[in-house]
Amino acid sequence: MRRGREPKGRATAGGGPVPGRHQVRFGTAELLRDLDRPNGWLLTVDEVAQSYVDLDDPAHLEFDYVRRIGDVIDCLPGPGEALDVLHIGGGACTLPRYVAATRPGSRQLVLDADGELIELVREQLDLRSVPSLKVRISDGRTGVASRRDGSADLVVLDAFERAAMPGGLATVECVTDIARVLRPSGTLIVNISDGQGLGFARRMVATVSAVFGELLMLADPGVLRGRRFGNLVLAASAVELPAAELTRRAASAAFPARCAGQAELRKFAGQAEPLTDAVPVVTPVPPEHAFGLPAKRDKRNQGK
Repeated sequence: MRRGREPKGRATAGGGPVPGRHQVRFGTAELLRDLDRPNGWLLTVDEVAQSYVDLDDPAHLEFDYVRRIGDVIDCLPGPGEALDVLHIGGGACTLPRYVAATRPGSRQLVLDADGELIELVREQLDLRSVPSLKVRISDGRTGVASRRDGSADLVVLDAFERAAMPGGLATVECVTDIARVLRPSGTLIVNISDGQGLGFARRMVATVSAVFGELLMLADPGVLRGRRFGNLVLAASAVELPAAELTRRAASAAFPARCAGQAELRKFAGQAEPLTDAVPVVTPVPPEHAFGLPAKRDKRNQGK
């Protein structure tokens, strides 16, 4: 992806998005044009790659970890059928656009605490065009608590503030409330970021496995070994997950990933203790440029 800037305030051809910087709740957001795709846009916050959307092709998932989440969604029972989806964390709403395009008729709700960012996305990135999508300005815990029991087929937890997951979303109590909102066969997908030693990721696996009986994890092999900081996608359910299909997809991806199944994740978590509300949760802060925009960056694991 080649990035391009235009002066703030100059409208793009056809009255589309206007590249430039905007102050939002959690920092300074910037829209950057993708010079390789006619209507592709990168959203950054404080120079951290936050979301990528192609307004002409909502099924295009630029960031590799987002592609893994898309694979999980594709492999859920009833391919192409509509789902009721709750997204905790929205950004530019890449995944809600993807679900709307690949599973028409889906009803979706996004919870996001940054009202200014959502307004920017609504005005500049055509959020109103996404069918059956509602956005509520709310922190994740409060928003989840307001949802009815058994009202969602899928919950996607991909919420970050200044490149770190809010600690209150990483606890057994939060995951338990998410399980309440899910239907009996529903699925939780969590985007985790971690690095050397994977201490937080191990505790997140222990946390989620305290609530759900079936888990699998998708990640770049180097990230899964703790050799570098990056994203790990954790899927959980009370019913069996499509591990075989996801293993095939991960192995054949442009940037191949590994799929760790239930037995491997038990070993991965080891003696790690679940995270709880009783003790403040400190989530990992990525090293400088891990998800940012250096001249030579690895775009396999970044963004939202």
